[in-house]
Amino acid sequence: MTPALRGHAAMLLFSALVAGSFSLGALAANDIAPAALNAVRFWIAALVIGVAVAARGGIPRAALNAPWRYAVLGATFAIYFVLMFEGLKTAAPVSAAAVFTLTPVMSGVFGYILLRQITTPRMALALAVGATGALWVIFRADLAAFLAFEVGRGEVIYFFGCVSHAIYTPMVRKLNRGEPAVVFTFGMLVAGAVLLTLWGWRDLMATPWADLPGIVWVTILYVAIFASSATFVLLQFATLRLPSAKVMAYTYLTPSWVILWEVALGNGLPPGIVWVGVGLTMVALSMLLRDDERAT
Repeated sequence: MTPALRGHAAMLLFSALVAGSFSLGALAANDIAPAALNAVRFWIAALVIGVAVAARGGIPRAALNAPWRYAVLGATFAIYFVLMFEGLKTAAPVSAAAVFTLTPVMSGVFGYILLRQITTPRMALALAVGATGALWVIFRADLAAFLAFEVGRGEVIYFFGCVSHAIYTPMVRKLNRGEPAVVFTFGMLVAGAVLLTLWGWRDLMATPWADLPGIVWVTILYVAIFASSATFVLLQFATLRLPSAKVMAYTYLTPSWVILWEVALGNGLPPGIVWVGVGLTMVALSMLLRDDERAT
């Protein structure tokens, strides 16, 4: 399997795992402060990844050079997750997932700014189709709502989180100096955990941990192990093998995965008209995955 194909396989698994955080996050978002939840999830994820790093021989001395890189990446991803859970207090999971699919467009822009990665005409068309599908879902196919830009507060908050996520993707490639993905991820997680602990100290102290509903602990463990530890490694693994826009193209699968999660949790299917937007995001994914550029 070529490096590019391994990157695609990593992102396919990434999209499946990350989708669960939307449905579970919506169930837990109103029972715990986003900063407190994410500080704990970052520490748990750092512990899990730390064990993996130790099993692989520890941290190479070279990886300790320029530790500010981990702080930059940790802060960027911490902002994304805090704003995600803040947005999920009011945004529906499928709608939030649709906002997430706007990330490839922004990632392509930041990929050019930071890495001079060129977006081909076919990729630009695919990104436009995907963005159209995302907007279709966000505004629930209501043209009047779109023209009036009637979008929920939760979606707006989460959009700014997605801007942070879009910056993170090319920044990984720019700041990595040859460190293995698992080591680089560990450094980012520890830095993010420290920053979130400092930022959310009051929320951490004010949270009644012993009295939290079970769904909050399920969500914390899921996002820490599956939607953090695993997906961070997968994302960084893929980012080192694929252009930023193609890495983030897999976010177009997220609404479909979230719909399956919602069905599994007994929340039913979205209105039929919303499926048109989901279909457009799938078309965008298939267009972006065509190998119409040689550089990876």
